[in-house]
Amino acid sequence: MSLEPLLSSSPVIVVHAFAAIACFFIGLAQFTLAKGTAVHRMMGWTWVVLMMVVALTSFFIHEIRMWGNFSWIHLLSIFVIVRLPAIVMAARRGDTARHRLGMVLMFVGALMVAGAFTLFPGRIMHRVLFGG
Repeated sequence: MSLEPLLSSSPVIVVHAFAAIACFFIGLAQFTLAKGTAVHRMMGWTWVVLMMVVALTSFFIHEIRMWGNFSWIHLLSIFVIVRLPAIVMAARRGDTARHRLGMVLMFVGALMVAGAFTLFPGRIMHRVLFGG
Protein backbone atom coordinates (compact mmCIF):
# COMPACT_ATOMS: atom_id res chain seq x y z
CA MET A 1 0.00 0.00 0.00
CA SER A 2 1.28 3.44 -0.94
CA LEU A 3 -0.39 6.86 -0.83
CA GLU A 4 1.95 8.09 -3.59
CA PRO A 5 -0.55 7.57 -6.45
CA LEU A 6 -3.14 9.61 -4.56
CA LEU A 7 -0.81 12.31 -3.28
CA SER A 8 0.66 12.82 -6.75
CA SER A 9 -2.85 13.35 -8.20
CA SER A 10 -4.49 16.74 -8.68
CA PRO A 11 -5.39 18.60 -5.47
CA VAL A 12 -9.11 18.19 -6.17
CA ILE A 13 -8.73 14.40 -6.28
CA VAL A 14 -6.78 14.45 -3.01
CA VAL A 15 -9.46 16.57 -1.30
CA HIS A 16 -12.21 14.38 -2.78
CA ALA A 17 -10.58 11.13 -1.62
CA PHE A 18 -9.71 12.28 1.90
CA ALA A 19 -13.20 13.76 2.39
CA ALA A 20 -14.75 10.46 1.25
CA ILE A 21 -12.48 8.44 3.54
CA ALA A 22 -13.35 10.71 6.49
CA CYS A 23 -17.06 10.30 5.66
CA PHE A 24 -16.68 6.55 5.67
CA PHE A 25 -15.17 6.45 9.17
CA ILE A 26 -17.46 9.14 10.60
CA GLY A 27 -20.42 7.24 9.15
CA LEU A 28 -19.32 4.00 10.79
CA ALA A 29 -19.01 5.83 14.12
CA GLN A 30 -22.44 7.41 13.68
CA PHE A 31 -24.01 3.98 13.24
CA THR A 32 -22.52 2.73 16.51
CA LEU A 33 -22.76 5.77 18.81
CA ALA A 34 -25.81 7.00 20.70
CA LYS A 35 -28.31 8.90 18.56
CA GLY A 36 -29.66 12.37 19.26
CA THR A 37 -26.73 13.49 21.41
CA ALA A 38 -24.65 16.62 20.89
CA VAL A 39 -21.79 14.39 19.68
CA HIS A 40 -24.11 12.71 17.15
CA ARG A 41 -25.27 16.09 15.83
CA MET A 42 -21.73 17.51 15.63
CA MET A 43 -20.40 14.43 13.85
CA GLY A 44 -23.48 14.41 11.64
CA TRP A 45 -22.96 18.01 10.51
CA THR A 46 -19.30 17.23 9.86
CA TRP A 47 -20.36 14.24 7.77
CA VAL A 48 -22.89 16.33 5.82
CA VAL A 49 -20.33 19.04 5.03
CA LEU A 50 -17.75 16.45 3.97
CA MET A 51 -20.30 14.62 1.79
CA MET A 52 -21.09 17.91 0.06
CA VAL A 53 -17.34 18.37 -0.49
CA VAL A 54 -17.18 14.86 -1.99
CA ALA A 55 -20.15 15.53 -4.27
CA LEU A 56 -19.02 19.00 -5.37
CA THR A 57 -15.40 18.05 -6.01
CA SER A 58 -16.56 15.17 -8.21
CA PHE A 59 -17.59 17.72 -10.85
CA PHE A 60 -13.92 18.61 -11.31
CA ILE A 61 -12.84 14.98 -11.76
CA HIS A 62 -13.21 13.66 -15.31
CA GLU A 63 -11.38 10.34 -15.40
CA ILE A 64 -14.48 8.47 -16.56
CA ARG A 65 -16.19 10.17 -19.51
CA MET A 66 -19.54 8.98 -20.78
CA TRP A 67 -21.27 12.24 -21.73
CA GLY A 68 -18.62 14.84 -22.52
CA ASN A 69 -16.61 15.24 -19.32
CA PHE A 70 -19.22 13.53 -17.16
CA SER A 71 -20.27 10.02 -16.13
CA TRP A 72 -22.91 8.24 -14.06
CA ILE A 73 -20.99 9.17 -10.91
CA HIS A 74 -21.87 12.81 -11.52
CA LEU A 75 -25.55 11.83 -11.49
CA LEU A 76 -24.92 10.31 -8.06
CA SER A 77 -23.31 13.58 -6.98
CA ILE A 78 -26.41 15.52 -8.05
CA PHE A 79 -28.51 13.04 -6.08
CA VAL A 80 -26.37 13.64 -2.97
CA ILE A 81 -26.58 17.44 -3.32
CA VAL A 82 -30.38 17.30 -3.66
CA ARG A 83 -31.22 14.55 -1.15
CA LEU A 84 -28.80 15.30 1.67
CA PRO A 85 -30.57 18.51 2.78
CA ALA A 86 -33.92 16.67 2.74
CA ILE A 87 -32.50 13.90 4.91
CA VAL A 88 -31.15 16.45 7.38
CA MET A 89 -34.51 18.24 7.43
CA ALA A 90 -36.21 14.94 8.28
CA ALA A 91 -34.17 14.81 11.49
CA ARG A 92 -34.92 18.45 12.27
CA ARG A 93 -38.67 17.72 11.84
CA GLY A 94 -38.34 14.77 14.21
CA ASP A 95 -38.88 12.16 11.49
CA THR A 96 -36.08 9.94 12.74
CA ALA A 97 -37.20 6.90 10.74
CA ARG A 98 -36.90 8.80 7.43
CA HIS A 99 -33.62 10.36 8.57
CA ARG A 100 -32.14 7.00 9.56
CA LEU A 101 -33.20 5.30 6.33
CA GLY A 102 -31.94 8.20 4.20
CA MET A 103 -28.57 8.26 5.92
CA VAL A 104 -28.10 4.50 5.71
CA LEU A 105 -28.95 4.53 2.00
CA MET A 106 -26.67 7.54 1.40
CA PHE A 107 -23.82 5.82 3.25
CA VAL A 108 -24.25 2.54 1.37
CA GLY A 109 -24.94 4.00 -2.08
CA ALA A 110 -22.86 7.15 -2.19
CA LEU A 111 -19.89 5.90 -0.18
CA MET A 112 -19.67 2.13 -0.24
CA VAL A 113 -20.99 1.31 -3.72
CA ALA A 114 -19.43 4.34 -5.41
CA GLY A 115 -16.26 3.77 -3.38
CA ALA A 116 -16.08 0.17 -4.55
CA PHE A 117 -15.78 1.42 -8.14
CA THR A 118 -12.62 3.32 -7.17
CA LEU A 119 -10.98 -0.06 -6.50
CA PHE A 120 -11.19 -1.22 -10.13
CA PRO A 121 -7.85 -1.81 -11.86
CA GLY A 122 -6.49 1.36 -13.43
CA ARG A 123 -8.11 3.65 -10.86
CA ILE A 124 -6.06 5.68 -8.36
CA MET A 125 -7.38 3.96 -5.22
CA HIS A 126 -6.64 0.55 -6.76
CA ARG A 127 -3.02 1.65 -7.16
CA VAL A 128 -2.99 3.00 -3.59
CA LEU A 129 -4.20 -0.24 -2.07
CA PHE A 130 -2.83 -2.87 -4.43
CA GLY A 131 0.07 -1.20 -6.28
CA GLY A 132 0.51 -1.26 -10.00
